[in-house]
Amino acid sequence: MSFVIPLLNGQEPLSRQIYLWFRQAILRRTMSSAERLPSTRELAEQLHVSRTVVVLAYEQLLAEGFVVGRAGSGTYVADVLAAGRARSGGSRLKVRLSRYGRAVGTAAKINFLGNRSPQLRYDFAYGRSDVEVFPFEMWRRMLLRNARKASIRALDYGPTGGSVALREAISVHLRRSRAVICDPSQVIVVSGSQQALDLVARVLIDRGDRIAVEDPCYQGTREVLRTAGARILPVAVDRDGLNPAKLPEGTRMVFVTPSHQFPTGAILSLPRRLSLVDWARRMDTLVVEDDYDGEYRYEDQSLQSLQGLDTEGRVIYIGTFSRTIFSSLRIGYLVVPKPLISVFTSAKWLCDRHTATLEQETLAEFIASGLYERHLRRVRRRNAARREALRDAIARYLGERVEVTGFGAGAHVVLWPSSRLSEAGVIARAASLGVAVYGISPYFLTPPAPKGLLLGYSRMKEADIREGVRRLSEAL
Repeated sequence: MSFVIPLLNGQEPLSRQIYLWFRQAILRRTMSSAERLPSTRELAEQLHVSRTVVVLAYEQLLAEGFVVGRAGSGTYVADVLAAGRARSGGSRLKVRLSRYGRAVGTAAKINFLGNRSPQLRYDFAYGRSDVEVFPFEMWRRMLLRNARKASIRALDYGPTGGSVALREAISVHLRRSRAVICDPSQVIVVSGSQQALDLVARVLIDRGDRIAVEDPCYQGTREVLRTAGARILPVAVDRDGLNPAKLPEGTRMVFVTPSHQFPTGAILSLPRRLSLVDWARRMDTLVVEDDYDGEYRYEDQSLQSLQGLDTEGRVIYIGTFSRTIFSSLRIGYLVVPKPLISVFTSAKWLCDRHTATLEQETLAEFIASGLYERHLRRVRRRNAARREALRDAIARYLGERVEVTGFGAGAHVVLWPSSRLSEAGVIARAASLGVAVYGISPYFLTPPAPKGLLLGYSRMKEADIREGVRRLSEAL
C-alpha cells in the first residue's frame, strides 16, 4: 500500500508531519477502523526518509491511542477510537438557551433586506449609500497616511467612547448641519446605529418596561426591544408622523425617526416635535431620536432635530455614516445627555471595547477637511435629480392608481395603491418583469397591516428609474 503524505522542509519535524497526517486521516475516517498501516521500513522507502523518522511518528500515534500494534502482524487503526466516534456521532447535543438567546433565535428568522437573489435589473433597494460618487481614492490616501503616521502606542486599545478627533468633528458637524446641541464628551462612537439601539436597550430598558414605537417601524428597533423583554406599544403614524397626544399612559420611553419616518417617509411636524419634547418633560422620561438619513433634505424640509429643541437632556440622538459614506465602514454615534455619558461608555466597553482606530482617525480627517460636506452636497444633488425622475415617472405611469409619501426627505418613497391588491403578488409580478420592489406590511405591528411598496432610488440611474416604474405599472 502507498500513501501520499506531503512533507515540507523547513516546517515542522518530518516525524511530526507524518504523525499529523495519520492523525487527521484517522479522525476524518479517511482510514477506517482496524485498517493496517504500512510497515515503518515500507513507509520510509515510499517517503524517502530515514526509518527512524517513521518510527518516531508511529510511537506518537501508539502513545496517544490512535493505533495499536499487533505482535508479528503490524500496526492498525485502533478499534476503540472508532467505537467512541460512533457513539458520539449518534448523540444530539441539547443546549438550553438564555431568554435573550431564544429571542435572538426568533429575530434571526426575519428576512432583512439584502438577502434576495438573484439581482434584478431595476432594483429599487432602499437603505443604501451612493457608493458610485464616494471619493474612494481620497479616502484610501487618508487611510494610508493615518496608518503610516500612527505610532505603536496609537495602535493599542483606543478610547472607549471614540477617537477624540472624531468626536470633535462629529459634534461640530452636527451643530452646523442638524442643530444638535452637544459637546464632544457627549458623543459616543459605536459600530453603526444598530449597536447604538442595542446599547440604549441594555442601559435603559428592563424587562416589562412600556416602550412606545412608531407603527410601522424599523425592524432593527423592534427586535432590539423585543429581545430586551420590553412591552412594545405601537403608536400609529400619519402624514405628520407620530402624534404625541396618542402616547399611551405609563410609557417609559419612545423611539422615533422624525426627519424621515421609517418606513412611511412622513416628516414629524414642528408642532408635534415641540409637543413630544414637552411630553418627555412632563412624563419625566426619554425620547430616542434615530436620525438615520437626516442629511438628505430637499426644498424647505430642513427641520431642526428633536435634540436641538430639548433643553433638559431628554433626547438621545442616534446617527450613522452608513447612509452617507458606505455601509461596511460600520461607524455610527450616540449623543447622550451628560449624566448618561459614564454608563453608556461602560456599556460600549463591555460590548466591543472600542471602534476601529484607523477608520475613526480617517473619518475625522475626512469631516474636518470639508470633504464630507462636499460629498454630501454632491449626493444631495444626485438624489434630487433621481427624486424628480421618480416623481415624474410615477405621475406618468401610475397616476391616480397610487398615493405617494416620503418625497420630502431621505432616499426612498412609499407607494400606497388606491385599490386593494396582494402585496406579495405585485412584488412577484414585478420581479418577473425585472423590477425589484419591497413590501411595507412587514414593518407594521398592529394588524391588519396596510399594503404598500417601498421604492429606494439612491443607487439608480434616472433612465432606470423611469423604465422600472413603467414596468411596475404593468405589474399593478
